[in-house]
Order: sequence, then structure tokens, then C-alpha cells
Amino acid sequence: MKISICIPVYNFDVKNLVANLRKEIRSNQIDAEIILIDDSSDENFREIYNEVLSHIDHFIFLEKNIGRSRIRNLFLKHTKGDYLLFLDCDVQIGHSDFLKNYLQEIKSNSEVDVVYGNFRIDPSYSKTLRNRYSVEREIFSGDRTSDFSVFKTVNFIIKRETFIKFPFDETLIHYGYEDYVFAKKMELNNVTFSGINNPVIHVDDTSNDVFLAKTEIAMNSLFQLSQNEENEKYIKDIKVFSVARKIRKLGFNKFFLVLYEQFVKKNILKNLLSDNPQIKNLDIYKLASLLKKMK
Repeated sequence: MKISICIPVYNFDVKNLVANLRKEIRSNQIDAEIILIDDSSDENFREIYNEVLSHIDHFIFLEKNIGRSRIRNLFLKHTKGDYLLFLDCDVQIGHSDFLKNYLQEIKSNSEVDVVYGNFRIDPSYSKTLRNRYSVEREIFSGDRTSDFSVFKTVNFIIKRETFIKFPFDETLIHYGYEDYVFAKKMELNNVTFSGINNPVIHVDDTSNDVFLAKTEIAMNSLFQLSQNEENEKYIKDIKVFSVARKIRKLGFNKFFLVLYEQFVKKNILKNLLSDNPQIKNLDIYKLASLLKKMK
């Protein structure tokens, strides 16, 4: 059983990540390959990637950025593994049995198609808006779960044959909800799923203002999805979407937006850009952003 470790890269130093993976592969004689696909990083990062070439099996540099969904699908063309292990480039391996834990789960639970490994936050950035959101809304607790809704693309392994059947939606070019739709399609098609606590450490230093800008992009992606009726079954349970739709159905959307713009927005932005951002304020911010697009 061969594992292909797939790391889509964009403007991030992956030397430590690659070194730790290669160390475990050699120490435990694991049948694995490491493949990097660079989504048109800046020149200074290309020089860094040259330093890892001797530690990986395949490196592909893309002259043009193709986005988060398409780049993941592209790994099928460049890998040989029975299983594909996807890792975001901005993570670190937190323990020496990382690959071994995945292998044990696959061998003991052979009918499972997708295994999600969870993640932790680098303590250096734990107070930022982006990472507070992860802690409160994204990271699952406990040793394992069968709840597909916890899935994130940051750290998961999937059977090759399953990934061929259920690739990422390449119409989603920009940030936001590509992981949710990917997981939802598999869940609705009865793909077997297991979530285990085999976390990577997410090293995300995104500032609060940059994360708010990315949130706007995510709301654009969600709105784009909502314009196609075929996506209804995938997005209907997304909380911000279902609440926005109810508000519009009741005819309260204009009232909500006037109230938000005149009395709420200033204080919410002040909090979200502060050193103590509250996730409930982010919820309101996202709702207002989506309602504006749904006019």
C-alpha cells in the first residue's frame, strides 16, 4: 500500500514540513512519496523550494495560479499512491508517529474511504481572529468522530478511487467553502468517513484585517454557489446561508442591513480588528456581507 503525500504550495517555507515527513518515512520504512505542486509562488519562495528538491519525489511549478480546488485535483495526474494524504503547506508535524497513525487507522478500518486528522493552532498566533475562529468552530474535540461536518482540507487522507469519483469543484476558484462542498458531496453519496485526532499544527499568522478580507471572498464564493440550484443540497445547512435566506424570505433583509450599517457595523469592525475579537461579531459581519450580495 503506497501513500502519496500531496502538498499544494503557495508562498510558504515548507522545509521543516518536508524534512519531518521524510524523517518518519525513512525511520519507519514507509512506502510513501512526497509531491509538491507550487501554485505560482513569488520568486523568493521558488528559491526556498529548490532546497527541498532532494527530499521529495516530485515537484511541479505552475506558471499561473489555478486556485485551491483545481490544484488538489491535479495531484491525481502526478501521484502513484493507493491513498492520497493532503496537507496544507502552512502546517507542521506535531509528533513522530503522524504517518504511522494514519496507516494504523487504514489497516484497522479498511472500509473507510476518507480519514480526517484534525489540527491544532500554533500558540504564537492563538489570539488572532482567524485562529480563534478555528478553535471555536473548526477543531473537533475527543479522540475520534464520524461527523463529516468537521472535515477540513488541512490534513486528510483519501482512497485514490474515492478521490477520482469525488474531485474538488473546480468552479470554486477563490477562497471559501471548497472543502465544505467537497465533504458534503461525499457524505450525500455515503462515502465512509472517520475523524481521528492525528493533528498537524497550523501555523497561520493571518492578521485580523486580512482575515476579514478573506471572509468577504468566502461570502462571494458562497453566493456564487447559491446561484446554481444544483448546489442547494450542498449548502442548505450552512448556518450563515440558511439564516440569510430566512431573513430575505421574511422581507427583513433591508431592515437588517440599515440597522447594521447605521448602528452596528462600526463597533463590530472595531472589535474584529482588536486584540480581543469575538466570534459572534464575525457571525454578524458574515451575515451582513452575504445579505448585501443576495439583493
